[in-house]
Amino acid sequence: MTTRHHLPVAHEQSIGGPFVSSASRADARTEAPDGAEGEEERLLQVGDIAKATGKTVRAIHHYEEVGLLIPHARSKGRYRLYDHAALTRVRWIGKLHDLGLSLSQIQQIVSTWESSSSAPGAMAQIRHVYQQKLEEVREQIAHLETLEHELVASLAYLDTCEACDPAELVAACTNCNLHDKSTAEPELVAGIRGNGHCRHGSNHR
Repeated sequence: MTTRHHLPVAHEQSIGGPFVSSASRADARTEAPDGAEGEEERLLQVGDIAKATGKTVRAIHHYEEVGLLIPHARSKGRYRLYDHAALTRVRWIGKLHDLGLSLSQIQQIVSTWESSSSAPGAMAQIRHVYQQKLEEVREQIAHLETLEHELVASLAYLDTCEACDPAELVAACTNCNLHDKSTAEPELVAGIRGNGHCRHGSNHR
C-alpha cells in the first residue's frame, strides 16, 4: 500500500470498526492541533481504499454520504483520510451486497445495531439476518449444483456427436442413432429442437 507523506493531518474520530455510532458521526471532522504528520503514514486516501477493495471512488464517497463510512481524519487541504478500519467496513458492505442486501438494508442493520439496548440483543439481530442469508445461499448452491449436473450430462451427450458424419443434416438429430436409447436425453439438449418434430428449414410456428 502506498503511503502518503505530503498531506499534514487534522485528526478526526476513528470509526473504530464495522459499525459507526451516532456519536462518531457527531464528533467527526473536528480538527486537532498541528504536528500530527507522523500518523499520516498510517492513513489511507479514498483512492487507496477503492483500490484495496475493488470499489470505485464514487462508491466510497457515497458510503460516507449515507453515514456508513466516516473519514478518520482530513488533511489541512481537506482531503479525506481513512484508517485501516475503513477497509473492514467497505469490505463488509461489499459482502452484504454479494448476499443480496441493498444499501438501504445495510443502513437498517447499522441503525438496528446502534439503537439496541444491549450487546447480546444487537448480536441476536445480526445473527437473525445472517441465518436467513445462510439459508438462501444454501438454496442457491443446491440450485447451481443441479445446473452443474445438467451441464455435465449434456456435455457427455454432445461428446457422442463428434462421431456423427459431417455431411449429416441437422434434421437428422431428431432421430439420432448414435446415442444410447436407454439414456434420457438431457433437457439442455432436447430443448434445442423445441417439440422435437420441427425440421431444419421448416415453416412450423
